Amino acid sequence: MSQVIVYSTKGCVDCELVKQLLDEKQVPYEVRDVMTSRTYQEEVEQFGFMGVPVTVVEGKAIKGYQPDELLELLKG
Repeated sequence: MSQVIVYSTKGCVDCELVKQLLDEKQVPYEVRDVMTSRTYQEEVEQFGFMGVPVTVVEGKAIKGYQPDELLELLKG
């Protein structure tokens, strides 16, 4: 299974939707809260994004809650 990272913050509705989708599909993922780590914020910026959620699957990033794109990436 590919490594999945969800960059998120507390109180982010779209972030919760991404995590809920991954939970439903039983996909393990790592949550990185950009408010707790400057490093995580910089990682998001390196993908060309300024906000969250940003979901990374095998080095490919998706911004926001886009279930169709996310599921497509997970298929690999």
